[in-house]
Amino acid sequence: MTRSINRTVHQQSSVEPTTAPADDSSERMTKLHADHAQPLLRFLLSLTHGESQTAEDLLQETMLRAWRHIASVPTEPENTRRWLFTVARRLTIDTVRMRQVRPVEVSLIDAHSMATTEDCIGMAMAAHSVWHAYTQLSSAHQHILAELYFRGRAADETAAQLGLPVGTVKSRAHYALRALRAALDETE
Repeated sequence: MTRSINRTVHQQSSVEPTTAPADDSSERMTKLHADHAQPLLRFLLSLTHGESQTAEDLLQETMLRAWRHIASVPTEPENTRRWLFTVARRLTIDTVRMRQVRPVEVSLIDAHSMATTEDCIGMAMAAHSVWHAYTQLSSAHQHILAELYFRGRAADETAAQLGLPVGTVKSRAHYALRALRAALDETE
């Protein structure tokens, strides 16, 4: 992180400070960064609720502003620190305001996961085939499948509902499903 800010400061050498000589301002900027970058980053992390990327971006922008306006940065250490923290706070406020003004970003719907017309037609045809095969079953098998799969009851609940032993319900369900598969194979 320190390297990236130093690199940014050195890359911005085409942006000359307003009054100080280039060598003097470069040394001063290096000292400013060394003395104040870590406390500023901690301050920005607290303002951004721990968003490290945003805090680092704001730190970099704060240092860039200091570089561009090096002549107006106070020379006394305490005043320098106050100036930097004020700039950082104002940049944070501006960032928050920009985020509030921008419309909320919405992700695009994945078109591949959406059902197509062919899918809907296929599902309707499959449901019709299952219903047609179901109507060909005996009434005992239809009752068992209706209780277990359409109403979602457990085997013991179905047994109590129909007045049958649990073993009989399980056996009928097994044979009913087998008959349903056979009926579906005939329709295909």
